[in-house]
Amino acid sequence: MTAGVVLGRTGSTYRVHTDAGEVTAVLRGKLKHRDDDRVVAGDVVDLDRQALQGLLARYTPAGYQVLATSVRMPEGLAALRDLLRGRASVLAGQSGVGKSSLLNALDPGLKLRIGEISAKWDTGKHTTRAALVVPLAGDGYVVDTPGLREVGTWGIDPELLAVCFPEFRRFLDQCRFDNCRHLAEPGCAVRQAAEQGAFDADRLVSYRHLYEEVSVPSWSSDRRRGR
Repeated sequence: MTAGVVLGRTGSTYRVHTDAGEVTAVLRGKLKHRDDDRVVAGDVVDLDRQALQGLLARYTPAGYQVLATSVRMPEGLAALRDLLRGRASVLAGQSGVGKSSLLNALDPGLKLRIGEISAKWDTGKHTTRAALVVPLAGDGYVVDTPGLREVGTWGIDPELLAVCFPEFRRFLDQCRFDNCRHLAEPGCAVRQAAEQGAFDADRLVSYRHLYEEVSVPSWSSDRRRGR
């Protein structure tokens, strides 16, 4: 464990000052699903440097490739450069999270403008105001998209949401009820698989939160306010 002081929050990530310099951190486990200000600027926190293992456990069963990169260190850039080579890719994320910085590290000749953190909103300024197609040295293109303040879900049928979780799919036809929502129904194969460690149980928590969100009609004032 490494101790650090929280400097500020950018969306779901935190800027933390440590003896080794400033790092970006996220909350672990159930804490990140709470709506209160559980961590604020000035708090002294413990950082788990093995967070990559948690991300691997969370997303690998879903078939997603997890690649750790760091602009400050630097590390993982060569592997990411190889992954992008010969492809057209899209770089997306919250404002101020470092998308343009990452592209500049991959190809210093780009000299993309870097946004600072807004003191008023404690979020990154929208330095990238429109999607830009960026040619990388060698071969390949990356679309640098404007930063997002928050991400919402629209046009998703709640009853089809489980299919959007790849690691759930092989268990969906094993539930006792054909219309199982995988929330509290008895004989749910998805919940049983999570309990048995077939995939990270936190993914089921994410599913439940999304199910509640997409179940609210799009015209609802609660939906427009992000609940």
